[in-house]
Amino acid sequence: MPDFYLHAPKGANKKKRIIGRGNSSGSGGTAGRGNKGQQSRSGGKTYPGFEGGQMPLYRRLPGRGFSNKPFRKEYQIVNLCDLEAKFESGDSVDTLSLFMKGLVKKPELPVKILGKGEIDIALMVSVDAVSSGAKAKIEAAGGKVETPIATGSSADA
Repeated sequence: MPDFYLHAPKGANKKKRIIGRGNSSGSGGTAGRGNKGQQSRSGGKTYPGFEGGQMPLYRRLPGRGFSNKPFRKEYQIVNLCDLEAKFESGDSVDTLSLFMKGLVKKPELPVKILGKGEIDIALMVSVDAVSSGAKAKIEAAGGKVETPIATGSSADA
């Protein structure tokens, strides 16, 4: 065979080990499983975390309490000082405009405005959440605040 054909290197392909075909095969009798014990039986497997019959660690430790982690809502935070620096008076502030100005990283995640800093320009803010301090400062500067998610819940009560 010429050398320019693709082939596996010498010793890479080994013959399949056939077990349980008589003692003369070298793997007869117990077929390489040893003599006795759990591993020599058919179906003799253990599960992950098995500790030889000892009470496993995951059963020894108490599982207590409740975690809100799978239900919590992660907000992208924007402060008033950031809005003051990036927007002009009369601009509309929403998730997409904040993304375009580089103040949030992902436009699909919810945004919350916090009240750090001062604001002197009137902005039309429409985001998922606004802190009470930030809302007061924006409205004192002549702006308007809308939170589309929170509009329906408190009006029904």
